[in-house]
Amino acid sequence: MAPELRYDGQVCVVTGAGAGLGRAYARMFASRGAKVVVNDLGGTFNAKGNERSSKVADEVVAELRSKGWTAVANYDPVQEGSKIIKTAVENFGRIDILVNNAGILRDITLRNMTDSDWNAIIDIHLHGAYKTTRAAWPYFRKQRYGRIIQTTSASGLFGNFGQSNYAAAKFALIGFGETLAKEGAKYNIQCNILAPAAASRLTQTVWPKEMLDLMKPEWVVPLVGYLCHADCRESGSIFEAGAGHFSKLRWERNKGLLLKPDENLHPQHILDRWSEVVEFGKRGLEHPTQPADLMGMLKAAESLAPNKPVSQNKLGISNKVALVTGGGAGLGRAYALELAKHGARVIVNDVQGAEAVADAIRKKGGDAVACNISVEQGKEVVDFVIQNCGRIDLVVNNAGILRDKAFTNMTDDQWHQVINVHLNGTYAITRAALPYMVKNKYGRIVNITSTSGIYGNFGQANYAAAKAGILGFTKAVAREGQKYNVFVNVVAPSAGTNMTRTIWPEQEVQALKPEYVAPLVAALCSERPPATGGIFEAAGGWFAMTRWQRARGKDFDFNSAVPSVDQVAEAFPKIISFDSEADTPESPQDGSRYTSAAALASAKIDRKYLAKINEALQAKSETTTYSYTERDIILYHLGLNAKRTDLDLVFEGSKNFHVLPTFGIVPTYTSKSSVNFKDILPNFDMRQLLHGEQYLEVLQWPIPTSAILKTEGKLIEVVDKGNAAIVRRSNTTYDSESGKPAFYNESVAFIRKAGGFGGQKKPSDRGAATALNNPPSRPADKVVEEKTSDDLAAIYRLMGDYNPLHIDPEFSKVGGFETPILHGLATFGITGKHVFQEFGAVKSFKVRFSGVVLPGQTIVTEMWNEGNGKIVYRAKVKETGKACISNSGAQLRDEKARL
Repeated sequence: MAPELRYDGQVCVVTGAGAGLGRAYARMFASRGAKVVVNDLGGTFNAKGNERSSKVADEVVAELRSKGWTAVANYDPVQEGSKIIKTAVENFGRIDILVNNAGILRDITLRNMTDSDWNAIIDIHLHGAYKTTRAAWPYFRKQRYGRIIQTTSASGLFGNFGQSNYAAAKFALIGFGETLAKEGAKYNIQCNILAPAAASRLTQTVWPKEMLDLMKPEWVVPLVGYLCHADCRESGSIFEAGAGHFSKLRWERNKGLLLKPDENLHPQHILDRWSEVVEFGKRGLEHPTQPADLMGMLKAAESLAPNKPVSQNKLGISNKVALVTGGGAGLGRAYALELAKHGARVIVNDVQGAEAVADAIRKKGGDAVACNISVEQGKEVVDFVIQNCGRIDLVVNNAGILRDKAFTNMTDDQWHQVINVHLNGTYAITRAALPYMVKNKYGRIVNITSTSGIYGNFGQANYAAAKAGILGFTKAVAREGQKYNVFVNVVAPSAGTNMTRTIWPEQEVQALKPEYVAPLVAALCSERPPATGGIFEAAGGWFAMTRWQRARGKDFDFNSAVPSVDQVAEAFPKIISFDSEADTPESPQDGSRYTSAAALASAKIDRKYLAKINEALQAKSETTTYSYTERDIILYHLGLNAKRTDLDLVFEGSKNFHVLPTFGIVPTYTSKSSVNFKDILPNFDMRQLLHGEQYLEVLQWPIPTSAILKTEGKLIEVVDKGNAAIVRRSNTTYDSESGKPAFYNESVAFIRKAGGFGGQKKPSDRGAATALNNPPSRPADKVVEEKTSDDLAAIYRLMGDYNPLHIDPEFSKVGGFETPILHGLATFGITGKHVFQEFGAVKSFKVRFSGVVLPGQTIVTEMWNEGNGKIVYRAKVKETGKACISNSGAQLRDEKARL
């Protein structure tokens, strides 16, 4: 038997070691002979407030010392990393191992994110890791030995809805870690990056107790132990670990499309051959750790036929308002000129050179305005665009600077200057522009990264971190924007610019013109962009895609003992083997495929239902088609109690004939579900199902009086409430002719007696779709009463909801109702009609169904204008005084509501 892998005589610093993973790391290292610095300031999981306590670190140190191991506590924040490293050196004379584990969460959609939410995450996860590593680096170099772990996450690797700040910070640590590995190789300093899946102070806010009990941090620790051992030679690699599963990830780049770099190179050439840009067959696949062979590409392009001129502009960019940051020179200048060439109105943003580029565009007959505000003041830049053009449709986040320096010589100013412009500037511009794009249901964002961000690069730790952070940010924002017709992609260009002149030979600078990258950016800004959330590389007429590849890895028996560091070391060749079982994960769900599978294999949890839920979350429903005419609109309005005198609602010949906004739920009646409730819930009984809530966004206004629509459904989440379950599903409806989104719906079903399966315990925050909408204490600003027809349910059911509960007295009695009740969505439609008629056009509704209405009863709707276009409302039955609609809200299309 091989001797136990130990760390005798070595000093290990673990940040965030007061609980969860950090505590487990500290225990492991101390148990194997290391002297451990237990760092934790004892704050909350989101770092809100000023709570700090030495208690958590002291308790861990006391535990370690009680077992005869060596440990000291440190209570400094990671942003003061030098103090943490000083603790190690003053107490033990050296530092050998650094595990950057400290972190917080501030989950919120980008539209609602504050600068404080962004800065807190970047400060702790990214700047904190920089400060501790920078302080330890001179000691590592001097002793020619060091082991570093940077902690990323599935959100960082794949982007996650509502976590653009976290995704940015966690992906930034990948580029940072890859660069450290390259700079440290000469000095036997190794750095690896880990995405753990384990119970912690962060995951306890999301996972159910049963899952927390299973996903013990101890199942992650052995891999960290081996990666930090002197015998390990792995560096610059990315791993995932959890629930007994360990695997490695690496970059995979396709061959892509190569076009001749000439003056006729046009975005349409790229779009016409887009399948080659994104095709990942066996043709020319690479698994790189550095940029492509650009000189080889240029040589191959010499033999290609010239590009044919494109006479017809099909991009749909004409008259769109485009903001190009860093547009005063180099790549930014090329992007601005390219978009202007295709008819966009361009705001050229740069602290220098913007006016010259704008002038060049105007001289060619284009429309351009210069803006010299720094991207760090993103709101001011976007305000400038709105003041000058009234809207913003396209954004190219290109602004950047270089402050290249070997990490050992890098100053805090050099680090922050690059992060502030590249990463924080991209956030600031996008955060300011996104609300306008969401409101207009149109937006195209192209963020500019670098191959240094993807693969790391010597002497560019700051730049690599910033550019990698943009990758994670892009993937998260793409998920948030897609339902609003906002598409977000990221491009890593290689071109001769003033920045690259500092690191490239002049010959290469001349051979790779920015003009040969710009057509890809324009293609991604087109009316029908070919992708969202994609990572692309481009140079000299070559356009390719980059993604993750994951080794199948090693699964230890989750029902047996936690594997030791030594067992993981023995299995390491399997962990890093990219054989025929390797896959290419693209989403957080894909990322947790193996760790979740291992946990679900445990006898301690109802794996049947959780496995089915996990499968259902990744499925999409069959697309259904719904066509309607003016006749269907009139029938819908009659089902909402419209009278023959309401000509604008019931007479197609009325000059003001229109469609009520709540009509957006009707296409969902014929949609197909992506999931069978019996498969994902125990004890499912249709009679126990209640329609709890509905969220509707009207993405196309005014609603056409006739159209052919297509609808796709998806499961969003399943929540285990113990004695019941909550199932949230979405439906996105598109115009079949234009392809543009028309409606977006989320429905929430509450199913009694169907819980207790060990699933997610809390519903996620989905912004307006989950808003509480508590009515204020003052009297309502508007009150509308409407007596319904005795025959209303019989009419409304003709829209497609044929549940006999609403028409057959015998069936309704079985459901507990002496008289057939009105459809809940009819009640929603009537109350939504009241909001629309009192305040004007509505772009979204969120309602909670809290009681039933019988046909013939009177609905009383109370409404409060809360400002900024937000209406809060509720409704009751006049005859009984009981609520039928509660905690409901509407967002108006015009923020200045009618009074």
